[in-house]
Amino acid sequence: MSEDAAVAPAPGEPELLVPNAETSVNVEHLTVSFDGFKAVDDVSLLMLRGQVHFLIGPNGAGKTTLVDALTGLVPATGTAMYQGMDLVSMKANKIVRAGVGRTFQTATVFDELSVLQNLDIAGGLHRPAWRMGLARRGVPDYVESALETIGLSALRDKPAGVLAHGQKQWLEIGMLLVQDATVMFLDEPVAGMNTDERDETGELLRRIGDERTIIVIEHDMDFVRNYAEWVTVMHTGRVLAAGTVEQVQADHRVQEVYLGSAADAAVEGEGGH
Repeated sequence: MSEDAAVAPAPGEPELLVPNAETSVNVEHLTVSFDGFKAVDDVSLLMLRGQVHFLIGPNGAGKTTLVDALTGLVPATGTAMYQGMDLVSMKANKIVRAGVGRTFQTATVFDELSVLQNLDIAGGLHRPAWRMGLARRGVPDYVESALETIGLSALRDKPAGVLAHGQKQWLEIGMLLVQDATVMFLDEPVAGMNTDERDETGELLRRIGDERTIIVIEHDMDFVRNYAEWVTVMHTGRVLAAGTVEQVQADHRVQEVYLGSAADAAVEGEGGH
């Protein structure tokens, strides 16, 4: 967590998070309605740079719709301030150019192109239009750096279509890196991964998280427990609870609507005996 992101709490109180206009996304009273149904209902939360922030909750809780609103895919009311800009009032392409990127549950890479070509195309977001058609001389440093960060340097010339599921997710994160995304929304990045891939993904988030604001939608509670630094729990479109993993696990409301009771968990741990 950034050093200036928190103040000392009163005894017995949770850590108080303080917004910093340069490093955080501050969402206030965000609402998304579809034909009168409030999919996201008056949500306020703070997403901090340097803190891997997880959004969890049952299916239909509004997690993905919240991210859709913050990335310009659905209209919303309320505000989401980032570096002096209100993301809610911006078009999707302007949001991307402001350094806010996302991944989806299904990787959206160009299967027929190489890993390197996928990254180079993504990096073209910040190249002047008149240079897009010019031949490239060598591989830009930022592309090389992204390849190393996501651990795909050895596969740089392989078609993205032959990558394993987890590797495609890492490539998508690399595509955000070369776009200079300082805010990343990742939608279930470890779904379908094996244990090793999940661990490698968690370590990747830690490597890139210090200088970025990273928000992860996730259902894999083992992954949440291992890698979340802050957790927001959503239910029926609203924020149900927020805090550390330990705090939200201990919240009886979260146990009731999402995690199950501690007693149920203990029974499961004993194999149902």
